[in-house]
Amino acid sequence: MECKVRWTGDGASFIAETESNHAVVMDGAPEAGGRNLAPRPMELLLAGTGGCTAFDVVLILKKGRHAVTGCEVSLQAERADVEPRVFTRIHFHFRVTGRQLKPEAVARAIELSKDKYCSASIMLGKTAEITHDFEIVEA
Repeated sequence: MECKVRWTGDGASFIAETESNHAVVMDGAPEAGGRNLAPRPMELLLAGTGGCTAFDVVLILKKGRHAVTGCEVSLQAERADVEPRVFTRIHFHFRVTGRQLKPEAVARAIELSKDKYCSASIMLGKTAEITHDFEIVEA
């Protein structure tokens, strides 16, 4: 996998170009010379982790022939007070929508993502305490 990150030449704005030919703009906080025009890199790391695990949960439920129609994950993260300001705690709250979803199936999908498939959360788990919970919404 490859990615190129290029400074725009303006403040703390950068453009990342991914191997799949997509671009993402990042910017720093105003106190760091940014203009608050785009997400911070650490916000994107957290968002990518949420996307990784939500992707897994939906795919696992679909492969199990469960009638999943939606999945939303909210992440709450804490960072270290000193440099490097790594994530120290991350809580994932899943809101899974579907028809007659069984709590055991949703819990199993989340556990499989956490323990086996979501490389992003597994990497972050090296520095952060990671917790999960979920709710099921009937479609």
